[in-house]
Amino acid sequence: MGKKSRVKIQKSSSGASTVVSPKEMMNLISELLQKCSSAAPSAGKEWEEYIQIRGLVDKIRKKQKGMSVVFDGSRKDYFPDLLSWAQESGASCDSFTVANFGTEGYGLRATRDIKAEELFLWIPRKMLMTVESAQNSVLGPLYSQDRILQAMGNVTLAFHLLCERADPASPWLPYIRSLPQEYDTPLFYQQEEVQVLLGTQAVQDVLSQYKNTARQYAYFYKLVQTHPAASQLPLKDSFTFDDYRWAVSSVMTRQNQIPTEDGSRIILALIPLWDMCNHTNGLITTGYNLEDDRCECVALQDYKENEQIYIFYGTRSNAEFVIHNGFFFQDNAHDRVKIKLGVSKSERLYAMKAEVLARAGIPASCIFALHSNEPPISAQLLAFLRVFCMTEGELKDYLLGDGAVNKIVTLGNSEFPVSWENEIKLWTFLETRAALLLKTYKTTSQEDCTMLEKPDLSLHSRVAIQLRLAEKQILETASASGRAKRLHFEKKLEDGAPLPRYEESDIALLENTDVDAKLPIILRKLEEVEEGQELQVEEHSHLLNGEKDVYGMEMEANGEPVQEETEEKVRKDAFSTLDSIGSSTQSGQRGGASRTEDDPKENRE
Repeated sequence: MGKKSRVKIQKSSSGASTVVSPKEMMNLISELLQKCSSAAPSAGKEWEEYIQIRGLVDKIRKKQKGMSVVFDGSRKDYFPDLLSWAQESGASCDSFTVANFGTEGYGLRATRDIKAEELFLWIPRKMLMTVESAQNSVLGPLYSQDRILQAMGNVTLAFHLLCERADPASPWLPYIRSLPQEYDTPLFYQQEEVQVLLGTQAVQDVLSQYKNTARQYAYFYKLVQTHPAASQLPLKDSFTFDDYRWAVSSVMTRQNQIPTEDGSRIILALIPLWDMCNHTNGLITTGYNLEDDRCECVALQDYKENEQIYIFYGTRSNAEFVIHNGFFFQDNAHDRVKIKLGVSKSERLYAMKAEVLARAGIPASCIFALHSNEPPISAQLLAFLRVFCMTEGELKDYLLGDGAVNKIVTLGNSEFPVSWENEIKLWTFLETRAALLLKTYKTTSQEDCTMLEKPDLSLHSRVAIQLRLAEKQILETASASGRAKRLHFEKKLEDGAPLPRYEESDIALLENTDVDAKLPIILRKLEEVEEGQELQVEEHSHLLNGEKDVYGMEMEANGEPVQEETEEKVRKDAFSTLDSIGSSTQSGQRGGASRTEDDPKENRE
């Protein structure tokens, strides 16, 4: 079905095949692995390290030019095969087709009127590429012996994808052929395009993403070449950096969590056809039906015939969209920038502030967010700032005074200030902190707007500038909001206004959950860091209530970057044994494509 893949062989200028000796390639791979496995660079040296790593990768890519497995034609040529395969496999295909939506790229177009909350799409398990299907494939023997693959489902999916792509008899070829051949994730950026991100909050993650991907590639290149369990993999003669970068980006922009068949565990999966849906603001509308063993999606809103069908990827910031999905979403209702705050341990009142925060369920040092909407701070951040600005007398009142427990609970409620002076202090702090963060950028918002008007700006540079501008606009809004609030409470203090009094029945929860209450209980990302919490890994496996066992899923191209905390834990042991096993065996992982005329920009790709 469809066109066959082909392997290109690089040619020299004389027409003869370019021969790269295995020893020469292995030396480059070893050098890359050593560079990427070294200690983190000192502050301010991250860009220098990135340049060095990229230089080594470029050397490897040059020697591997033309060796990757590719498919004839463009991805749109394979959409009919994708739809036919889906229909034959028991998926629903009568309500939509795949279409090109210009600047948004490919997506699903309704072929009839669809009502909001109507079940219009389902994908059976046998179509999904999962960690379980990887274990039962040619990758199984290596998976059973490699701790990195066992610990990191996204790495397993990337290799599963590569192995199936190289197999002309793979049942997933209709899906794999329909994927973009390139993406707009930062892994595909040119060096000068990455440089545009310098100064943004995203750049550290972008540089780490590249470093980790390069390390993983070098590690697995050795593994594929030397490990006995890898001898049957169809990758030994053709496993290029570009192959791995493609697979990583495919998984990163598409992976999601589903339950195992018995519902006992959560695993990662790629969901064909459904992952063609582009993103918009809204609510999670996709879940997993265990009784019918299929992924199900209901309509986010009413759709007329020929309209594009959207889904909601989740509450991601634009930085997360750019890093993990490869696009910038202009109207992102959940955009935010991170702000790291903490009470200094050298402060005289540290113990008292830490105790009040602990009773409120907030760490004394953590990462919060400034939001694009009003108010720019969450209830949790409001509570932190109130405690951060408390006097010794106010702290005693919240620890030992009358109704101390009730007062702790209301710390995040804007209706019940600690004092007018406390409100003035916290909003002054926010105003000043946001203004200081703005000064760290080398360009102004107006300069960014002018740059975006340039017609010759590359897509990636445009996205980088849009992200940079969005961060500044959030900080500008936060600073302006802080000033307005400060003036408001200064007036309250000047007028001698009484503090609002509260009764027990008025006590609000620390978190404002009005919006969250409208969301289904979802399975959160395996390694999600919640605002106001310390960095730690948690797994969530809540079931939705209903007649059937249905898993709600954060269907948002739920891909974490390929560098995850799990990897950091496992690789310490794995890499510590590299020297001893290097000569014989090796062991060791939220779109956009570089656009062509027939493959324009889209949310997920």
